Amino acid sequence: MPLSRETLREAYEDACRLEIEALKPGNVHVFAGGHRMSAAQFLESARVSSSPLTDPTLPVGRRMLGAVRATRRAVATNTNLGIVLLCGPIIKAAELSPDDLRAGLNSVLAGLDMDDTHAVFEAIVAASPGGLGSADGNDVREEPKTPLVEAMREAAGRDLIARQYANGFSDVFGVGLPAIEASRAAGETGMWPAIRAYMAFLTTFPDSHVARKHGEQTARELRDEAAAFQASLETDPDEDTRIQRLMTLDAYLKARGINPGTSADLTVASLLVHIAFHQLAQAQG
Repeated sequence: MPLSRETLREAYEDACRLEIEALKPGNVHVFAGGHRMSAAQFLESARVSSSPLTDPTLPVGRRMLGAVRATRRAVATNTNLGIVLLCGPIIKAAELSPDDLRAGLNSVLAGLDMDDTHAVFEAIVAASPGGLGSADGNDVREEPKTPLVEAMREAAGRDLIARQYANGFSDVFGVGLPAIEASRAAGETGMWPAIRAYMAFLTTFPDSHVARKHGEQTARELRDEAAAFQASLETDPDEDTRIQRLMTLDAYLKARGINPGTSADLTVASLLVHIAFHQLAQAQG
């Protein structure tokens, strides 16, 4: 049984809300804004982008372009390009209500055509000119030369969001989703499953956004610092103490202008997949 548009809108907005309510060091959240952005802007971005992202009359690329345009009109800044690029195909796959969400997602990716490429390139320019860059022959400011997945594959080595298009969202399913499921299985509730997913990405990969702004070396150093921090955090059972330690790291990273935005975007995608799995199970059972 296909999921309704309203169900998908709620799932997407819930994933965005859960991510922004989680205390993600260095990133914007309800505990503290940062990088000239606020939690309210992200929540508004989720609200206005949910309608175009779930519009059944539009192909995936046009949905994502509409979501970026709606966001720019509402908050006049790029709060959610990465989120939109990740969630667009996931929503389409869930909309089709396949028996296997991951297989459905691979089918959606395989079906993206040049019209989708045009729309996504336009969305990237609208949100953040430069996008995929020109080194790989697919500068988003120019006429696209290849289908979207191929263009993303060329950028996958330096961009974790592009990498998801190239590997069938393997990192969302293999890193973020298991972290959420393990957290919930351990009895954690509230913001902790989202924090676990965020820290899983932050400790596994050099964050793409950090690498673009501060260089690969800084991104690798952040990954290693986050891994050491996470290991020490696991030894402290007191929630208030863990929150205080997260806040300290949050302030430290923001003072340095370091925003692991790609890890946050991947967290939203992982939360959406987790919610979609449950919604599909309920619809089918």
